[in-house]
Amino acid sequence: MQVMAVVKADAYGHGDQAVAKRLFDHGVRHFAVSNIDEAIHIRSAGVEGQILILGYTPVGRAGELVRYDITQALLSEEYAEQLSAAGFRGKCQFALDTGMRRIGLNADDPAACERVIRKYAEKLQLDGLFTHLCVADTPQQQAFTEKQIALFEEIAGRVADLHLPYCHCMNSAGGLWHHSEVSCFARLGIILYGLKPDYVNTLPAGIEPALTWKTVVSMVKAVKPGDTIGYGRSFTVQRPMTVATVPTGYADGYSRLLSGKGWALINGRKAPIVGRVCMDQMMLDVTDIPGVHMGSQAVLIGKSGNETITADDLAHVYGTIGYEVVCGISKRVDRIYLDPK
Repeated sequence: MQVMAVVKADAYGHGDQAVAKRLFDHGVRHFAVSNIDEAIHIRSAGVEGQILILGYTPVGRAGELVRYDITQALLSEEYAEQLSAAGFRGKCQFALDTGMRRIGLNADDPAACERVIRKYAEKLQLDGLFTHLCVADTPQQQAFTEKQIALFEEIAGRVADLHLPYCHCMNSAGGLWHHSEVSCFARLGIILYGLKPDYVNTLPAGIEPALTWKTVVSMVKAVKPGDTIGYGRSFTVQRPMTVATVPTGYADGYSRLLSGKGWALINGRKAPIVGRVCMDQMMLDVTDIPGVHMGSQAVLIGKSGNETITADDLAHVYGTIGYEVVCGISKRVDRIYLDPK
């Protein structure tokens, strides 16, 4: 099974051009994105091979799909008809809705799906089918995932004579914990970046987060009992403390919901957030961490000494998923790419 690298949402916040180009240089030839602008962005970085748009492209931009050799998902019969009527002759793949109820032909009626696929295989340059597994990361719902795979495989089997080269149904979790004889790709999304599809999952040994997020201490100050810290005076000092300010806040993508809950790593020790995360700054309790000074490195995601913080850890603190944490890191945070050792 080959890999289709999902590099949508700026490669999940990691930088789509740099990530896609690195993967291409290491032999990956199939990529997936969310929209036409993302597709053109990585194509312009010199990425060749297949780029599949998983979402909607306005029919008026169909010419660009052909110009940049981009494959378009067919979200519905209505959408396929609109593209056909507009004279679109670019590459496309039908999405099948096997239970997520988001996009695609309703796979609960395989005969109807077959009819539509055959109809537009004659009108369009159809080269594949795909579906998305919505609970493949949840062991308790394995039966639902197996049903999704079975529906996909039935429809793919019904049109096997069309010899569509790209039929795929495995996402990150599917590729890890499920199997399909039909799927030619594992569409690797979050796991490509070393994060978990779900916090409760255990990833195979050797899969590590690709991203480290660092900032720096801009000021260290002593505070006394009775002082209050930050907007809303939400933290009241109970004992003599040393507080470090770092120039990172929610405008950089560090969620305000981590106020009083999150932490950074400085000198291999945990430094809890005190007070509210500001737009551009936040304050850390470094009372028990020796050697903190202006210019000290603070790790928001990554390792310091024997301590580690992952995007999954932060997400778990305030009730979201690691995907949202890394996708939310804003453009004003510099991305620096290092060659693996």
